[in-house]
Amino acid sequence: MPHLKIEYSAGLAERVDISAVCHALHAAMVECGLFPVAGIRVRAFRADHAIVADGLPENDFAALTLSVGAGRDTATLRAGGDAIFAAAQTALAGPLATEHFALSLEIRVIDPELSWKQTPIHARLSGQAKGK
Repeated sequence: MPHLKIEYSAGLAERVDISAVCHALHAAMVECGLFPVAGIRVRAFRADHAIVADGLPENDFAALTLSVGAGRDTATLRAGGDAIFAAAQTALAGPLATEHFALSLEIRVIDPELSWKQTPIHARLSGQAKGK
C-alpha cells in the first residue's frame, strides 16, 4: 500500500507537466524496490485556492504525502523517501530554481488495524487471479 498523494498549487500546472511528475515519482517508487508494484498509487490534486507563504501570486508548492503499510523500519522508509524526494527534485527542478516554490514529502505509516482494503489487482499481478 504505498500511496503517494501530490497536492499542488494551481500555478504549478502552468509551469510543469503534472502527468510527467506523476510518472517520474511512480518510476522512483518502482525502482527503489521497497514497495509491491500492485500496491503503488500516485495521485495528484490541484489546490485551486491556496495562499503560499507571503501570498505572492507567483508562489507555488507541491506537498507529497506517502502513505505506507506498517512493518518497515525507519531506515528502510528513509531510503524510499530519499529516492522519491530525489525524483521529485529532478522533476520539479525548474520551480525549485526559483525563490517562489516549496516542495515537501511526508511519510505516514498506516495502522493495519485501522485500514480496510479489497484489492484484486494484487492477485492479478501475482498470477493468482481467478481463471488463470
